[in-house]
Amino acid sequence: MIGSKARRHTTRAFFCVFSAATIAATTPAVGSYGIYVGKNLTKDGSVFLGGYGDEPSSHWLEIVPRREHAPGSTITVGATDEATYPGELIEIPQAEVTFRFITMDYSEFAGFPAPLTNGGMNEHHVAGRDIWSPSRDELRKMTPNPQRGPQYSDLSRIAMQRATTAREAVEIIGALMDEYGFTTYGGNSHLFADANEGWIVINYAGGQGLWVAERLGPDDIRVSRPGYIGVVPENYQEHPDFMGSPNLYSFAIERGWYDPDSGEPFHVGKVYGSTAEKASAVELIEGRLKERAGEIDLADMFEMVRTTDVTRDTAGYGQVAHLRNDVHKELGVLWVAATSSTTAPFIPYRIGVQDVPPEFKRHRYLSSGEAKRFMTESHRGLESTRYAFRIFKRLFYLTEEHEEKFLPEVVEALEAFEARLVADQEAVEQTALTLFEANQPELARRYLTYYSNTEAMNGLRLGEDLSASIEARTKALFGIRQPDVAE
Repeated sequence: MIGSKARRHTTRAFFCVFSAATIAATTPAVGSYGIYVGKNLTKDGSVFLGGYGDEPSSHWLEIVPRREHAPGSTITVGATDEATYPGELIEIPQAEVTFRFITMDYSEFAGFPAPLTNGGMNEHHVAGRDIWSPSRDELRKMTPNPQRGPQYSDLSRIAMQRATTAREAVEIIGALMDEYGFTTYGGNSHLFADANEGWIVINYAGGQGLWVAERLGPDDIRVSRPGYIGVVPENYQEHPDFMGSPNLYSFAIERGWYDPDSGEPFHVGKVYGSTAEKASAVELIEGRLKERAGEIDLADMFEMVRTTDVTRDTAGYGQVAHLRNDVHKELGVLWVAATSSTTAPFIPYRIGVQDVPPEFKRHRYLSSGEAKRFMTESHRGLESTRYAFRIFKRLFYLTEEHEEKFLPEVVEALEAFEARLVADQEAVEQTALTLFEANQPELARRYLTYYSNTEAMNGLRLGEDLSASIEARTKALFGIRQPDVAE
């Protein structure tokens, strides 16, 4: 936590000074959000990777099992002509083994084929996030029609399936782009982290295979909204802290976007990006985290992902990966909020968890194409359950209608709920570890599954209770606002 309750209220008051309207003046309405914090800056020596994705669609929690694939297997990547930048689907080789990982999938973005993902965390405790990073206008206009190659979600999923370190995630993505190209929606970035370091990767539009990556070390904080990289040295391909496509320098020189004789450094954000400066929201969050350097903990990360200065209705979920060395493989933990974490609690899911409650799985609400289809018999059981994404969306809308009155009490309840969960974790981990060490792995997994599912349902009930209370008081105090007929 932020030192004490008083310190946390002080921090929240600071955020209130910077209203959402102030941030909106310099930050687009959507674009996703990512936070990396190096291990020298955290209270327990762990690495944190948090954030969310901005997507206007259904979201659901997936625990994807480890799988073996027959030699010669392939996967379909890319986009169709329905994408914002039209593309075509291609087949590329599948790995012989793909790793277990936890992720939030969703059903719609930029016309790309569902399901889509922004990363998550895998069995090797490699975590990933995707954040928009718009390329310069000339590159976007240069994008072929149709374009070919894996798109951002393909790359994120493949990294979770194949990477054993954050550096390896970058190498995998770079090799795929170098060989097969990249299908863009206008420019993208990835944040990857493990228990030792992080990496940021920028994928540029234009069909030229341009990409660049920068290492984030133990003393670094990086807030991406959008993803950005600054000066890249000329020897980037041999430099331990940088990677990139072979044409990173040469293409810019050919186009006249960079003059190596000018004496100016190669600032890749100025050369290939549409903005060279940090957004106000980025400066704000980085500043608050730097004030907490050496003491940053889970509660701080939850607050940084939850703050309404950045997180609004567009946030499809919230995630915080808690990455530590010397942890049992199945005890790596990803904290997940079922929708915008402004009004949804973070629940811990460990790699050993085998399943999630049906309420947190895919439902028809906001899923692409469902409005034109009748219910299939096989899905009736799942659809008979409540949907966590919808429940917490309802709480969000009830809270947002009269934010000054209701948001403080909602956040107070969520933080109290999460504080209990954080306090539980040492006992949860020790219990499961005792079972693993006693050669009872199935019992350990059953225990972890029971714990996470129980707390997920407790969080769901909290959301429903808060909604019922706020709805009753809204009707009594304000009434329910009706949409304009013209809308």
